[in-house]
Amino acid sequence: MTDSIMSKAATMEIPINSNGDTRTLGEDDGLEQARKVQWGLDEKDLQQVMVSGPNLNETSIVSGGYGGTAEGIIPTSSIKGPAVRYNAEFLGNRHIPVDGQGSSMHHSSSSSMMAEEATRGVAVEKFDMMKKWGLNTYKCTKQLISERFGRGSRTVDLELEAQIEVLRDTKKKYENVLRLARALTNHFYSMVQTQHALGDTFADLSQKSPELRDEFGYNAETQKLLCKNGETLLGAINFFVSSINTLVNKTMEDTLMTIKMYENARLEFDAYRSDLEELNMGPRDAVTMARIDTAQQQYQIQKEKYERLRSDVTIKLKFLEENKVKVMHKQLLLFHNAISAYFAGNQQQLEQTLKQFNIKLKPPGADKPSWLEEQ
Repeated sequence: MTDSIMSKAATMEIPINSNGDTRTLGEDDGLEQARKVQWGLDEKDLQQVMVSGPNLNETSIVSGGYGGTAEGIIPTSSIKGPAVRYNAEFLGNRHIPVDGQGSSMHHSSSSSMMAEEATRGVAVEKFDMMKKWGLNTYKCTKQLISERFGRGSRTVDLELEAQIEVLRDTKKKYENVLRLARALTNHFYSMVQTQHALGDTFADLSQKSPELRDEFGYNAETQKLLCKNGETLLGAINFFVSSINTLVNKTMEDTLMTIKMYENARLEFDAYRSDLEELNMGPRDAVTMARIDTAQQQYQIQKEKYERLRSDVTIKLKFLEENKVKVMHKQLLLFHNAISAYFAGNQQQLEQTLKQFNIKLKPPGADKPSWLEEQ
């Protein structure tokens, strides 16, 4: 009997209202009225909320148990809401939008993905650069070692190489001239300072020694005249040193930097040329042919770079030679005339020499900083 009661209970239909609740209609009316009072909504607002609720496609609520009838089935696919849906769970008089939060999360995730892709692209680019640099360094090192041991061949421009060697030898000799000219300047400056001090001493003794006043006076005037001429000669020598320094450490150095770039390009050109020759001597399968095509392209690029730098070196060597002759002709003439006039005691010719070469002497103490600059 107990089994028959349980089977009846299992197949018994439980009446529900439109919300799927098991309470009676009277209870539903009371609860519905309470919700209206709590939310401040009328019947039309409640209908609007129900229509705007979440769309559960192809979902149904069955009122009966297993094997029950379809009387309590509510198809929700027939309820169509607007594009923007709202959460059916209310917090007081407020409701929480669902789709806005999802859009924000999607935007942030897409931004992070774009940043990650950009970082990955930079890393790949740096890796490719390091790979190319390592391969190029390996090829050049291999070529350099083979040349040192006499196993590899190198491209040689005999005429250009001779001009480069002459320039390097000339630079060494001009550096020696510059070093000696600076030493002369320092020594001569010390001598002029000594003459200046000696002239002051003679002048002081001339005032304190009446019996030797004339003799001390003559010597004081002579030392002051020599000191003045020495300062004029120092101006000429300083101009000579400055011009030689510009020629050696700027003009020649710039040409030598271009020569260094040319020599590096020559080494790279020979490295890729040797690599292409080795590939041409090997088998001619599909993989090797692809490598030969790539090596041919790299060889052509290095050849164009080598020829361009060789042309630049040739032009700079030509201009350097012309500039060197012009500058040294002027400076050597200045040095000769100034030294000759000074030791001949010809003050007028010495001053004329400085005017001829547009050399302006600085007044005494001009090199010293002012008291404002020292602060």
